[in-house]
Amino acid sequence: MASPDQTDILVIGAGVIGITTALALQRAGRRVRVIDRRGVAAEASRGNAGAFAFTDIEPLATPGILRRAPLWLLDPLGPLSVPPSHAFSIAPWLWRFWRASRPRRYRAGVTAQAALMDLSRSTLERLLPEVSGERFLRREGQLQLFDSPASYRAAAPALALRRRHGIAVETLESAGAIAEIQPGLASRFTRAAYTPGWINVTDPAAWTGHLAEQLRALGGRIGTAEVHALRLSAEAVEVDTDAGSLRASCVVVAAGAWSHRLARHLGDRIPLETERGYNTTYAEPRIDLRTHLTFTDHGFAVSRIGGGVRVGGAVELGGLDRPPDMRRAKTLAAKAARLLPGFDPSGGTEWMGFRPSLPDSMPVIGRAPRAPRVIYAFGHGHLGLTQSTGTAALVAALILGQTPPIPISPYAPDRF
Repeated sequence: MASPDQTDILVIGAGVIGITTALALQRAGRRVRVIDRRGVAAEASRGNAGAFAFTDIEPLATPGILRRAPLWLLDPLGPLSVPPSHAFSIAPWLWRFWRASRPRRYRAGVTAQAALMDLSRSTLERLLPEVSGERFLRREGQLQLFDSPASYRAAAPALALRRRHGIAVETLESAGAIAEIQPGLASRFTRAAYTPGWINVTDPAAWTGHLAEQLRALGGRIGTAEVHALRLSAEAVEVDTDAGSLRASCVVVAAGAWSHRLARHLGDRIPLETERGYNTTYAEPRIDLRTHLTFTDHGFAVSRIGGGVRVGGAVELGGLDRPPDMRRAKTLAAKAARLLPGFDPSGGTEWMGFRPSLPDSMPVIGRAPRAPRVIYAFGHGHLGLTQSTGTAALVAALILGQTPPIPISPYAPDRF
């Protein structure tokens, strides 16, 4: 039998988390190899809204959220849904979600989320000149739109929370003030919040691909293979794939929504659920979009991608195995046409992707409890792009034997 192919560090997953982490380790002088079942940015890192949402410091599990959730769940095409056939399977996750929404844990979650956001913003700004990355960014801000004065008032605590954490937010209370930033909106919008420091990438797949090119230029390797098993030995981790066996002194599991299945090989049962996100991308702009638009009461966003526009969002907690329900993408496009008069929702390319989500809205970043040679880096929900450079910094610190730049215990794999 041929001996396994040996490498120093093996990163499983070529999404934005895996590629950014691999690049950080390669830049630190380690020999890194990345494998992915489909290739670079082939899953959620391809179809997201392209936002570095550093302002989203509030976990999804907010106090009282489960009192509001049933109203959303009654609409199968609404901003949050659970297919009836998946309801029993997801019940333990929802119970943990409810526990995370209790006030004490919510406050701890805000602190941990804000720390990771601050780290991610600073590490992104340091990375940009090192990879000639500024040309991939749009620094055009974000406009958060509210359907009514009541929903605007309901958002006041969240806006105040952002300000307390040093995030600049401007409140707008007239259609005219909103139109100065984004013309062409429906007349119902007379209340909004504008975040001038918000950043988008021109295209999330192009950004991840650029980082992958930087990794290769430094000697890192990227290949395609599906992992079937992880096995531990005294001095290495052996990884069985459909392309043969690999052996590494350290393995980083950054396989997104599939990561918990790999963790089971090491005896870890991580309560990861899948937020299935839907969108439609239009190659032509079809609207004079000047900033990232978030329609708060409808759970979706409109952003510029390449030379076109992407309409997407919503959350379907439906697991990995159900076929996509593209009616959700069509519903979002139809809403965009109503809220952006003049926008043509015909045509476009529909997409569905899997966002890996944990019940407390925090990712898992840390050593596997039973396998210190394995580092977990997954579960970022809809914030993978946002938190990619911060996650890379934490994983690199663990592997290089350095003190992590922020406390890492809130993201520990064994916290559940």
